[in-house]
Amino acid sequence: MEKTVLNIKVNKDLRESAREVARDLGLPLGTIINSYLRRLVDERRVEFVSHPMPNKETQKLLAEIDKDIKAGKNLVGPFDNADEAIKFLNSQ
Repeated sequence: MEKTVLNIKVNKDLRESAREVARDLGLPLGTIINSYLRRLVDERRVEFVSHPMPNKETQKLLAEIDKDIKAGKNLVGPFDNADEAIKFLNSQ
């Protein structure tokens, strides 16, 4: 397969962030770009996906929950059936 060079203008910060993500994934950035181009050709569509990111307050709460789980604090259950869970909830 013959290769060629594709020159595109990209925001410098975006390029550096993309390189960092690619490096973290253990892949060259060119491999990732080629994958996107193959998908564009094969599927003839472009898909933009944005995964939800919790806000700072929710991130802090999740970190506290994770800390409690690791420390074995503030845990309830598991319950053997729904009746046990409902009984516990009603006792609170």
